Amino acid sequence: MAHLRLGLTGGIGSGKSTVARLLAEHGAHLIDADDIARRCTLPGGDAIASIARHFGEAFIDADGGMNRTRMREHVFARPEAKRELEAIIHPLVQQEITRQSRESDAACTVFDIPLLVESPRWREQLDQVLVVDCTNETQIQRVMARNGWPVEQVQAVMRQQCSREQRRAAADIVLYNDGIDLTELRMMVRQVLPRLGL
Repeated sequence: MAHLRLGLTGGIGSGKSTVARLLAEHGAHLIDADDIARRCTLPGGDAIASIARHFGEAFIDADGGMNRTRMREHVFARPEAKRELEAIIHPLVQQEITRQSRESDAACTVFDIPLLVESPRWREQLDQVLVVDCTNETQIQRVMARNGWPVEQVQAVMRQQCSREQRRAAADIVLYNDGIDLTELRMMVRQVLPRLGL
């Protein structure tokens, strides 16, 4: 059976996670890079000892996990700290993605990778890239409603991600998730299933 490796990406608030869930409902095997990274930084996670060593115990919360709020503020203020944190977490994420990928026997394995376009090494590992796209204004509105963040915080995250144009340029398939409801998004996903072997 042909095995398709699909990269899935999109800016914050684009609806990428919803599309990932819909693809999984149709039989795709989902590998979620964000979820793997989160688990690395939970109490007992593989990244905790290195984070404590590199950044200090102040970045570990009372439960023994990474203090996300403090770390988020730190890396936004200091770009070099973001690179240092990524140097700890990314190799662990890559190892786990490789392990999960080897175990997949689905016709399509979906690699849900928020920074796929920003990390060029990913492209050569994938057969196709699907980008979930929407306007910047829609991204801001969705994230403010979902996370309760002020507009400045959403814009700060968006500035650290590549532009819509860069994502679309890297895409084999684009789903425009703007001004539609979940039923319409489901229909759009169903239309691309034959291209994914699903």
